[in-house]
Amino acid sequence: MAKANGNNTGGDLGFEAELFKAADKLRGNMEPSDYKHVALGLIFLKYISDAFEARHAELLAEDAQAAEDKDEYLADNIFWVPRDARWSHLKAAARRLEIGTLIDEAMRAIEKDNDSLKGVLPKDYARPALNKVMLGELIDLISGIALGKGGGKAKDVLGRVYEYFLSQFAGAEGKRGGEFYTPRSVVQVLVRMLEPYSGRVYDPCCGSGGMFVQSEKFVLEHGGRIGDIAIYGQESNYTTWRLAKMNLAVRGIDSDIRWNNEGSFHKDELRDLRFDHILANPPFNISDWGGDRLRDDARWQFGVPPVGNANTAWLQHIHWHLAPFGTAGVVLANGAMSSNQSGEGEIRKAMVEADAVDCMVALPGQLFYSTQIPACLWFLARDKSNGKRGKETLRDRRGEVLFIDARRLGTLVDRTRRELSDADIQKIADTYHAWRGEKDAGEYADVPGFCKSARLDEIRQHGHVLTPGRYVGAEAAEDDGEPFSEKMARLSAQWREQQQAAARLDAAIEANLRELGYGG
Repeated sequence: MAKANGNNTGGDLGFEAELFKAADKLRGNMEPSDYKHVALGLIFLKYISDAFEARHAELLAEDAQAAEDKDEYLADNIFWVPRDARWSHLKAAARRLEIGTLIDEAMRAIEKDNDSLKGVLPKDYARPALNKVMLGELIDLISGIALGKGGGKAKDVLGRVYEYFLSQFAGAEGKRGGEFYTPRSVVQVLVRMLEPYSGRVYDPCCGSGGMFVQSEKFVLEHGGRIGDIAIYGQESNYTTWRLAKMNLAVRGIDSDIRWNNEGSFHKDELRDLRFDHILANPPFNISDWGGDRLRDDARWQFGVPPVGNANTAWLQHIHWHLAPFGTAGVVLANGAMSSNQSGEGEIRKAMVEADAVDCMVALPGQLFYSTQIPACLWFLARDKSNGKRGKETLRDRRGEVLFIDARRLGTLVDRTRRELSDADIQKIADTYHAWRGEKDAGEYADVPGFCKSARLDEIRQHGHVLTPGRYVGAEAAEDDGEPFSEKMARLSAQWREQQQAAARLDAAIEANLRELGYGG
C-alpha cells in the first residue's frame, strides 16, 4: 500500500488511508470532533496556498505587476493568500511554540482578503489545550503531499484527501458525524440516476457538501464543464456550513451556500428559486422541527405534515422547489414508505396520485455512519409526461412508478458498515435510465426480486404503500437445465439415503451407550 511521503503523487490506491492513519496517530487523546477542524483547516490552507503559489509563479514569469493584482487570481477562481499566510511561511515556523498563533493570524488574513471565506475558517489553533508539537508534526505531514506541477492534479489530490478525511471523521464520530456526511456510495446512486449535466443543483440540508462535489465530478467525467451547473444550498448547523464552504473551495467549486440557524423550513433562504436537480439527505424522522408554526405554509401542496415527524415536510419542501422539468433524489428512513400515522399515508397517497413520485429504491442496511435505521431513496419529478432532460425528451411515465429493491446489493467493508460497489450503483442507475426511456439506455424489463414498473391501480391495491419489496416479488429461481420430474426423483432418492444414514448413525450411538452402561 502506498505510503504518505514526499514522492507520492496521490495516484496510488490507499494514499488517503495511509495519510489519515499517520494524521490520526498525531491527535493523541484529542476528540475526533475537535481534531477534525484542526486537520481539515490545515489541508484547506495547504490547498489554497499551493493554488495561489502556482498561479503567482505563472504571472511573475509574464508580468511582475500582474502577479500582485488580486483580480488576476479571482478571475481564475483562486483565493488571494497574503505573504505571511502562505504554507511555505507556516512550514518554516512549524517547530516554533507560537505556531498556533501564526496559523490563526494566517486564517484571519485570508478571510480579510477573500469575502467568500469570511467567518468560514477555523481560528483557534493558539488555544492552550492544543498540543503545539502535534500541530508542527501535522504541518510536516501535510507538507509531504506532493501535488505535481499541474493545478488540476493538485486540486484532485487535495480534494481526495479532504473527502477521505471527512468520511473517516464521520465514522469516528458515529451518529454525530453522520449529520455532516452522507456516504459516498449513496451520493453516487443519486448522482448517477439524476445525471445533473446542467442547470441549477440544490440541497436544502447540504451538510459538508458531498452532493455537490459528486455532481461536479459527474459533469467533468462525462465531458461537461463545471460552469454548466450552478450550486445552491442551505445548512442550519454553522460548523457544518463552514465545512461545506471549505470542501467546495478546495475543489474550486463556485457556490451559493446559505446559513441560518432556523433552517430551510422556517427561513427558506432560496424560497423564490426553482431547481433542475435536487439531491438531499435530510435528518431522519425529526420530531422537533417546529411544524406547529407552519400549518398554513404554501409548500404543503399534498397535505399538512405531522408535527411529530418531518419526513413528509422534506418531500414537499423539495417538490415545491423543483423547476418545471426538475427531478429530485431524497434519502429517507424506510418508515416514510409505509407509515400511516398522523396523515402521512394521505400525503403519500396524494403525491402518488399527482404523479410526483417517479421511482423508489430500497437500500441495503448498514450504509450510514449515523444510524442503523434502514433507508430508501425517493425520486420525485415535477413533470412525468415527457420529462425533458436537456435537449432529450423522455417517455411519458404518468400513472407509473418504478420500484427497485437493492437490499441484497453491497458488501461489508467492516463489521458495522456496508458499501455499494461501482457495479451495484451502475445496475441501479441503468435500470432507471432504461425505464425513463433515455437514449441508448436499452429496453427496460421487470426483473423478479429486483425491479418492477407498477401502475397506479396496483399501487392503490397496496394502499399507496411504496415499499419496493411489495411489488418486485421473489427472485426467479436459476434454471440449471434439469427437468423438474428428474430433479424431484433425484432429490427424493438423496433424501431417503440421508434418512437411512441417519438411522444407522442413531443405532451405532445407541449401541455405544449400552456398552458404556448408559443404555436402556
